[in-house]
Amino acid sequence: MIQFYVQILKTIRVFKKCEEPSHNILKLVKRDDRKAREIAQEHGMVVKGEPFLDSHYFLSEDKTGVGAQRRRKRSLESIQDRPEVAELIVDRPRRRVKRDYIEQPSIIGPLEETQSGRKRRQTTFFERRPVPKLPFPDPLYQDQWYLIGRAVGGFDMNVREAWLMGYAGRNVSISILDDGIQRDHPDLVQNYDPYASTDINDHDADPTPQNNGDNKHGTRCAGEVAAIAGNDVCGVGVAFLSKIGGVRMLDGPVSDSVEAASLNLNQQHIDIYSASWGPEDDGKTFDGPGNLAQEAFYRGIKQGRGGKGNIFVWASGNGGSRQDSCSADGYTTSIYTLSISSATFDNHKPWYLEECPSSIATTYSSANINQPAIVTVDVPIGCTKMHTGTSASAPLAAGIIALALEANPSLTWRDMQHIVLRTANPNPLLNNPGWAINGVGRRISNKFGYGLMDAGALVKLARVWQTVPEQHMCTYEYILDAPRPRPITGRFAMNFSLEVTGCLQGLPVLYIEHIQVITTIRFGKRGDLKLTLFSPMGTRSVLLPPRPQDYNQNGFHKWPFLTVQMWGEDPRGIWTLLVESISTNMNIGGIFSDWTMLLYGTEEPAQPSDQRYGPYVPQQFHRPSSGGIGQPSQNETTITTTAQEETAITFGDLRSVGDCHPECLGCSESKSQTACFSCRHFTQSLRNRAGFKCVSHCDTGFYADGDKCKRCSSDCETCSSGELCDTCHGAKLLIDVKHYGHLDHGRCVDSCPSGLVAVYKSTIQAKCVLKINTCAAGYFQSDQATGVCLDCDKACSLCHGPGYGNSSIGYCRPCCSTDQLQQHDTSCEDCSHIYLTTPYSPFSSTFASTNLLTINSIFMSFLFVFVLVLIATLGCWLCYKLIYFCCCKQKDGRADLEYTPLTTIDNKTYQKTKQPSTGHQNQAFELLGEDSESDIDVLEEVEVEEEGKGKEEEGIRLEENIIDLIEKASTSKEAV
Repeated sequence: MIQFYVQILKTIRVFKKCEEPSHNILKLVKRDDRKAREIAQEHGMVVKGEPFLDSHYFLSEDKTGVGAQRRRKRSLESIQDRPEVAELIVDRPRRRVKRDYIEQPSIIGPLEETQSGRKRRQTTFFERRPVPKLPFPDPLYQDQWYLIGRAVGGFDMNVREAWLMGYAGRNVSISILDDGIQRDHPDLVQNYDPYASTDINDHDADPTPQNNGDNKHGTRCAGEVAAIAGNDVCGVGVAFLSKIGGVRMLDGPVSDSVEAASLNLNQQHIDIYSASWGPEDDGKTFDGPGNLAQEAFYRGIKQGRGGKGNIFVWASGNGGSRQDSCSADGYTTSIYTLSISSATFDNHKPWYLEECPSSIATTYSSANINQPAIVTVDVPIGCTKMHTGTSASAPLAAGIIALALEANPSLTWRDMQHIVLRTANPNPLLNNPGWAINGVGRRISNKFGYGLMDAGALVKLARVWQTVPEQHMCTYEYILDAPRPRPITGRFAMNFSLEVTGCLQGLPVLYIEHIQVITTIRFGKRGDLKLTLFSPMGTRSVLLPPRPQDYNQNGFHKWPFLTVQMWGEDPRGIWTLLVESISTNMNIGGIFSDWTMLLYGTEEPAQPSDQRYGPYVPQQFHRPSSGGIGQPSQNETTITTTAQEETAITFGDLRSVGDCHPECLGCSESKSQTACFSCRHFTQSLRNRAGFKCVSHCDTGFYADGDKCKRCSSDCETCSSGELCDTCHGAKLLIDVKHYGHLDHGRCVDSCPSGLVAVYKSTIQAKCVLKINTCAAGYFQSDQATGVCLDCDKACSLCHGPGYGNSSIGYCRPCCSTDQLQQHDTSCEDCSHIYLTTPYSPFSSTFASTNLLTINSIFMSFLFVFVLVLIATLGCWLCYKLIYFCCCKQKDGRADLEYTPLTTIDNKTYQKTKQPSTGHQNQAFELLGEDSESDIDVLEEVEVEEEGKGKEEEGIRLEENIIDLIEKASTSKEAV
């Protein structure tokens, strides 16, 4: 028995060493730095760093304050009782990997001075430095084959043409989200931008990485973008006059809040964010941004750069050797990001490349061991010619985009996606299989997107580009026939077809940009599934290829697959989703639940010179004979129109002059919408003066009421009625709880009211929706972050919060009076089978019977607790064994989690080597995704650096002494 309790003490020590550090995030109703510090201090915590997303604060234990340990014993849950607090979020770490090689250091040539540690010093950026003459004297410039036409066939990314036009990225700020940057590197210091930099890991302003040999990734990426030209150091950055900053966020636990704080940094100052990391590229992971990161993306495209939107550049992934697909990466399948792929020196697909239809373009990177890689700077003050992987591709794309922003600073985030895909050059890469031509004549590839980025063409088009029309979104949901959901078994192939009209009434989408397919499928081996989408114009897009390494049995729930391969096509017609399995096991099975298609695009062509599709007169929407049916959303009501011959029409004493505008029924002025006698479709008042005009559909800011277009409320950007908003201005949130009779449904607000949570899954409009109660009947969920289920009040059989009586926003409160119920007051509804009109009384019969049941169950509860104690005791012993041998291996027995484990290269000998694992190791973790969008069963080994300082060391030594004494006593007893 003594030995058993020794094992329990050891198990406790193991848990202390292996516990995954989480981030505590305090969200206030509105930003108040003083109040946040005050609340934190009362609970033995301190606020770390600057707030993000306006009112979110990192909390950390206060280990120095007097009485801090006593105050920390207070439950953090009590923080949420304060009226100033909106939510307390416990944010678990996630696993994130950098997308390049593990390799030996390849420092080339010593520089005059060395730098170690994290010394701070002030730097200055010179905005108007002259452009040095080509060729640059920098020693490694001639090795930058991808800039000087030395790829096989004489190809490059045509950056020199942009340089010769005078563009080098002036006044454009780029931030590298990574493990930090060496801001005092001789080839970066002159371009360093402190306003695009911070340290999320240590909560200070200095992004300098730890000098331990592991954290060079961000510095290398920064050098590709902004290495200084003509200074005789290393090579040349693509945008060598741009401002470069870095966010140190990968050198520690990476949680949703860490990602959000990084993406939300100074969005009015930073133009471009470059990220060369993501979920693990192991061929079996589905993962993406959490809710906070999605909010940061949404704020960036809605409010960043003065409303033009920040530009997010993302590396597509390095899992090609494991047959992974970037369709399983929620960052590259986000419509907010430009996903960048890689090509080799000889214009082929690199072996690490992941295929997916969300990749928009390609830049050069590394390949096999006998081919050159990317030249850049290295920590602390050196250079390298061996930067590799899609990690190297994304910063090159960011630099090229910076050249375009200098040429036209007015470009929006959607403008940039348009011109990148329009100017991408497929010709150098056509020797690879898999190319196709989409419905508008552009070449597309799941490997390379639209082709190799062309800086010269990009800058030329940027100079003359006109801002694209407003983005619309159109939603079509497929409704399955019985049986629902549809069972699937073994090897199968099923087609599901939708008829799309383009949402002609409401917010029409006639020119496609992004297509998202959101689907739920459960299958015994997820990696055997293949999804393919066919457009009405004949384009075939493989949304998800088979992934042989993925044995997950849960499938995916509401996963958003993205394709950009139909860009510019007309969406009207029949769309088909092909769902198939390549499984050879006929006993394997699952269910197909649903799929929804989101069309993003415009009503008018993106540019005046673009092809304009002919008029479309849709027939009544009908059920396809195939058995499936597409149900349009409320903005897609179709109408039938007939052409009328234009002749002179008389209206009383008025006579039409003829040649009227197509929307007029008679007019006093030819081709004028404002001189009509009567309107063919809708009459709409003019915005800035008296009068009206005839329109085919209501403009933005108006809604249809019969044959009239009426103005929306000033809070609405678009609306269904005067006070019922469909979309909001800026980054405001739309309250969307119409099914619950909420009185504020359709209002635009800055933050969600109590009982509602924000959802940022649509670029058109973020919404406030009712919290999803995943608890059983009789319980409510206290907090979506913790997921704890608490008892409802005894008066309630169902509830969404404490108390009795259910309000429409989901929180219980005192029941409404009988009179209110008779008046059908939609703000109140009864949530209990036994309706109470008076407060709950301890003298009532209900209370007496409940109390009796409680007394009768005490004995059974005691037995139940006793059994649980026995099981827990046995479980502690088993956990100790499992944790000791699996979770807490010694360091030399672990795999390095910092990089995707690809082939290693030595710069001189080209022999395969392994980088020694020394010093501080980067910590990376995996977060279980919300709403089942990410994998819920992929838990890998986690490395946490043990900190044995102060009282913790004393506690461990005390435990060791106790264990030794117990073991000695046990040994003596056995000897006697």
